[in-house]
Amino acid sequence: MTAVFALTTSLLWGLADFGGGLLTRRIPALTVVLVSQLLAVGVLGTVVVATGAWTEAGPRLWFAVAAGAVGPAAMLAFYRALALGPMGIVAPLGALGGVAVPIGVGIAAGERPGPLQFTGIAIAVTGVVLASGPARGGTPIARQTLMYTLLAAFGFGAVMALIAEASTTLTGLFLALFVQRVCNVLVGGTALWVSVRRGGRALPEDGGAGAVRAALPALAFVGLADVAANGTYNLAANSGPVTVAAVLASLYPVVTALAARGVLSERLRSMQAAGAGLALVGTVLLAAG
Repeated sequence: MTAVFALTTSLLWGLADFGGGLLTRRIPALTVVLVSQLLAVGVLGTVVVATGAWTEAGPRLWFAVAAGAVGPAAMLAFYRALALGPMGIVAPLGALGGVAVPIGVGIAAGERPGPLQFTGIAIAVTGVVLASGPARGGTPIARQTLMYTLLAAFGFGAVMALIAEASTTLTGLFLALFVQRVCNVLVGGTALWVSVRRGGRALPEDGGAGAVRAALPALAFVGLADVAANGTYNLAANSGPVTVAAVLASLYPVVTALAARGVLSERLRSMQAAGAGLALVGTVLLAAG
């Protein structure tokens, strides 16, 4: 079941990332994060009440609180990167953190990378360099986009490591995901308030609140798909080897890239495509070593 849960995670994250990146091209990124998570909180709150999941409250919920604090920053950085740069490049580079951070946690606990993992690190770094190399036609990736992507990668990896520890039971997982999303809303709402106070926009220039209302179904899909992906990753990580769960869950950029190719007809330079491919190969080797 580990493979099934992890591959489901890849599908859900890939579609959520594509939808979120697409929405931030016409709606402020903070608004996308806040509204999508608010909608998810409503659904999860109903599930928690219906299943009596609040009885599972315990010390492990602090992992969910931490994941909820880190998640909005990672999502915001990633959505900004997706809005600024080509999705087919941003998504694979962002996936590196989902494997690298759990491996780093393992090293801190006394584990040591094997030969395949060292090879994966070298290949992944090469992929980053190629994917962000000088433009010769096509869509270049700017330094700002790369920085947003790497920040998101670290944040996503931290969230994966934290949410895997948040619960060991299904009802406890519902409560952990609810707590995580409440924290997401608090952090994201505060960030949006600060942004507006500093002159930023909470609503799109074209359409205003009406544009946000029209996008509610898409925003709900993004929020719920992201929640479900966190849940299936927890199940994958607790039903088998974490390395297997991490590598299969980290394949979500393939879904994002295919969606971008199919819906947006996004074209990549050969160097960028090679870099993105190497980043994915490095990710696989990091988790499989």
